[in-house]
Amino acid sequence: MHGVATYNSIGATYADTRRPDPRIAARIHQALGGAATVINVGAGTGSYEPPQTVLAVEPSSVMTAQRPAGSAPALEASAESIPLADDSADAAMALLTVHHWSDLEAGIGELHRIARQRIVILTFDPDINRRFWLLEEYLPEAAALDDTRAVAVERLVTLLGGASIETVPIPHDCTDGFLAAFWRRPEAYLDPEVRAGISLFAQTGDEVLQPGLARLSDDLASGRWHQHHADLLDREALDAGYRILVADL
Repeated sequence: MHGVATYNSIGATYADTRRPDPRIAARIHQALGGAATVINVGAGTGSYEPPQTVLAVEPSSVMTAQRPAGSAPALEASAESIPLADDSADAAMALLTVHHWSDLEAGIGELHRIARQRIVILTFDPDINRRFWLLEEYLPEAAALDDTRAVAVERLVTLLGGASIETVPIPHDCTDGFLAAFWRRPEAYLDPEVRAGISLFAQTGDEVLQPGLARLSDDLASGRWHQHHADLLDREALDAGYRILVADL
């Protein structure tokens, strides 16, 4: 599965640049409601796992090796085929992972099978995400690649059999370095270590990225970026398309 290869390659710096943001964590934990037991599918290094997590499911051994001491045990398996009994936990959650799954229908089917009460998914709306200034103005070629794996929110809702959709605004000082986290800190995208923790960059060759990043560097040096995006500089948070889906079973 291409997602495993991606995370085996970016996994080395992932825990450094992808530290859970407490405000996003609060939203995710709230979405889990009263679930006493949670299984985290596509768990990565364990970001945003609540204390009631009983098991993590993750195909990349590089990622699971970086789980903090005291984390829930991790099972090396893919979302599409989880070797667990039906109704194994009150809730199943899948955070910023569904766009890496090779068979979305199978993965959602497995969430349905292992969860008794609720499924919580953190994802992004590709229609909004692709309008993010970094992609639209500087990296349209990378955005086109992202479109090949992005999952429409409506499709997820349908596969879940219905779900509520909550907007997750990204704070300007977000500590979790995913793609849109640095929307008010554009110079961060010029840092190779930051880019190494973002799957879109890891999956896109440098020859595609470098022309756009060079233009961003020039626009930051000249002040053009700050003039063009003056409206962002006073904002505390931005809707970059991130969404929490909650499905009650």
